[in-house]
Amino acid sequence: MPDVPTFLTLPARSAKPRTSGITHVLDAGMTPDATRAFLDQTAHLVDIVKVGWGIGYVDPALSIRVGMCQQAGCPVSLGGTLLEVAAQQDRIAGLRDWAGAVGVTHIEVSDGLCAMPEGRKQELITELATDFVVLAETGAKDGSHPPTPAEWAKEMSRDLDSGAAWVIAEGRESGTVGLYRADHGIREDVVSAILGLIPQDKVIFEAPAKSQQAWFIRQLGAGANIGNVAPSSVLPLETLRLGLRADTIRAGALT
Repeated sequence: MPDVPTFLTLPARSAKPRTSGITHVLDAGMTPDATRAFLDQTAHLVDIVKVGWGIGYVDPALSIRVGMCQQAGCPVSLGGTLLEVAAQQDRIAGLRDWAGAVGVTHIEVSDGLCAMPEGRKQELITELATDFVVLAETGAKDGSHPPTPAEWAKEMSRDLDSGAAWVIAEGRESGTVGLYRADHGIREDVVSAILGLIPQDKVIFEAPAKSQQAWFIRQLGAGANIGNVAPSSVLPLETLRLGLRADTIRAGALT
């Protein structure tokens, strides 16, 4: 871990591997040089790196970058969209073999396109959990399928029962669908329904915007699991967790 000062009294943060306070980063296709610089500065704060959408499939440097992340203690996940395309084309076996060959250890299973028959998502979770750590995402990719709080929570429960290590609440990289309204506002009824049924440490809330990250930390504390964090936002997010930013400053950070 890089040298950091210790003279302030701040909220406790667990060391990696963490079971709460997870920072789940959305990698939109960094170069190897950018990946190296990113890890040099923030690897101690990053718990999972998700290679978004189908970028991994078209990135010739993927295996190099996965190796860098592994060496830095940051496991790599493929995005759910790639899984959904593979499922539509009946190529799950190919995806599994290729992902294992390039060193990917985590896979996101989602039905954001709402194209899977009932129960297929859970079947895929069970199938893939034999070889990978599965993160199961709930929510559609657009606003035409508004979230029903109770249904979201029940789907997440089924996903955990099927073998998912974590469930992810959809917010996309825009922060304007799923958990959120078009103005980035948070659907608090959805959050309440999820946490009424699912343990907090099992849920990763996608929250790409600073205002959304701050809301979850104010409501759930420094141990909130936050997803779809831009690489450039990892350090700012940590300041929110520790009360080193006005949005989440605590009395403990002032004493």
